Amino acid sequence: MQDTPKANRLHIAIFGRRNAGKSSLINSLTGQDIALVSNLAGTTTDPVYKAMELLPIGPVVIIDTAGLDDTGEIGELRVKKTKDVMEKTDLALLVFTPDSSDFSLECEWFEELKERKIPIIGVINKIDLVDMTVEDLKSTFDIPFVKVSAKDKKNIGKLKEFIQVNAPIDFEKSTIVGDILKAKDKVIVVAPQDIQAPKGRLILPQVQVIRDILDNDALALTVKDSELIDILQSLNTKPDLVITDSQVFKKVNEIIPGDVPLTSFSILMARYKGDLDILIKGAKAIDNLKPNDKVLIAEACTHHALKNDIGREKLPNWLKERVGGELNITVNAGVDFPEDLSDYKLIIHCGACMFNRKQFMSRLIRASEQGIPITNYGTAIAHINGILDRVTKIFY
Repeated sequence: MQDTPKANRLHIAIFGRRNAGKSSLINSLTGQDIALVSNLAGTTTDPVYKAMELLPIGPVVIIDTAGLDDTGEIGELRVKKTKDVMEKTDLALLVFTPDSSDFSLECEWFEELKERKIPIIGVINKIDLVDMTVEDLKSTFDIPFVKVSAKDKKNIGKLKEFIQVNAPIDFEKSTIVGDILKAKDKVIVVAPQDIQAPKGRLILPQVQVIRDILDNDALALTVKDSELIDILQSLNTKPDLVITDSQVFKKVNEIIPGDVPLTSFSILMARYKGDLDILIKGAKAIDNLKPNDKVLIAEACTHHALKNDIGREKLPNWLKERVGGELNITVNAGVDFPEDLSDYKLIIHCGACMFNRKQFMSRLIRASEQGIPITNYGTAIAHINGILDRVTKIFY
């Protein structure tokens, strides 16, 4: 359970007013004192994340958030952080307390969660102090409700049952590549170990793809690009599929026979985490770029950029060469993503291996709603090299 990447876990976020008992609720759900609890309103300032196992769902992340009614300049920033959590939320717990009669703020956030198509469970907390009938709320909030006392851990088991019943079953796709493989298929995995490769280990997409190949009873044959020809010569038959790092697409495409299916980790992640059709369409928008256009390169995680970094050097240089002039390129790393994308002519995202599907899809939806084409590293590099049709053909 502890080895399951955060991006592959169901994300359950707890929303509610200050002092509604959200932190006590996360402590009761996890059985640990994860979140700081106090009678002072506004104790939680930044989202608190706790990875745990919630059977029979499996690995989940539970997120405690700042109060929806936080005030002042700092309070507004906290509320914005809370709203940002919605972009990665698969299931929301909206907390109510019997000592309140004005639910206008809850209504506002309820509508926002519904607009994002996030399943919601209403949690009436603090029933150890004052009881409250569910019917008082059901006329306004058409969601399942459960009454609990986080302080006394009353009905927490029932809340877990509600979570199990209402959790979206498709929060993550079940397989990265297994749906296009048969048992015993030979899959060559090309994993360059250059200066950007982490010392002593493979990067997360490579690990996840190899594991998925093994889980589907296929044969994962992993080599560096420098040994690709050697493994091809050692096989008695052609491989059934070749998966490569997108950065060496050009080299690998020249080596692999045209009748052998070829794709990349980044394109697989595009399909697994997002919508491949949207990203293919976005890659083709590269043809419309002109010198001085603004391009946003978005990364899911922050990392120390090394020489020839894909997002900061290689892609910008390939794009400039393609358009025949300088581009105004902005690199945005981490969870922050601009609300207003209207200045950009194109967004190129990383593979999003550190995001859950909900979070990546939120970015695709935001770009699409504003009419800004968006693609990812693999599809962009494939289009630049003129092989986009070849490396996506296997999925259609």
